[in-house]
Amino acid sequence: MDRGGGLQYVQYHSSKESTYLTAIRQLISNDLSEPYSIYVYRYFLYQWGDLCFLALDEYENMLGVVISKLEPHRGGPMRGYIAMLAVKKEHRGKGIATKLVRMAIDVMIERDADEIALETEVTNTAAMKLYERLGFLRSKRLHRYYLNGNSAFRFMLFVKESALTSHLGYHEDDDDENQPELPPSA
Repeated sequence: MDRGGGLQYVQYHSSKESTYLTAIRQLISNDLSEPYSIYVYRYFLYQWGDLCFLALDEYENMLGVVISKLEPHRGGPMRGYIAMLAVKKEHRGKGIATKLVRMAIDVMIERDADEIALETEVTNTAAMKLYERLGFLRSKRLHRYYLNGNSAFRFMLFVKESALTSHLGYHEDDDDENQPELPPSA
């Protein structure tokens, strides 16, 4: 558990499902446009609960949540995925979302993630700015991606250079003059 500014940041644990699951569902359904069934939450929480983090106030009221997973992507790189992120409206702008996402990223990196992906609505400028500040790059636009008809941007965070070069189509055995130019390292 990490305490910051009167908040507790905790890793989800299945022993607290009866306490947390209803609050997670309510927070996400208030903030995200997609309606998720209980089975979607359980899919993530049962398999990757240790990649899900909560922000709680001093009374253990949930203020924010991030739900993530990590698995091989199409037999290739280890891909982390940030599936859901929500913070109560009245607590936005206080760094809660940044802290939650950073906690999820840190654990994914510890577990050898090559890259981390997510999608967000093209109209969600606050989320796009957050992810770009954390080093994510816009990868592609997904037209009419959400059930409400809105489009999304896929964002990628390339943790390892090999994931970036693979994404750009670079192969070590190709000659240098036929390679795409890589962006400068940060």
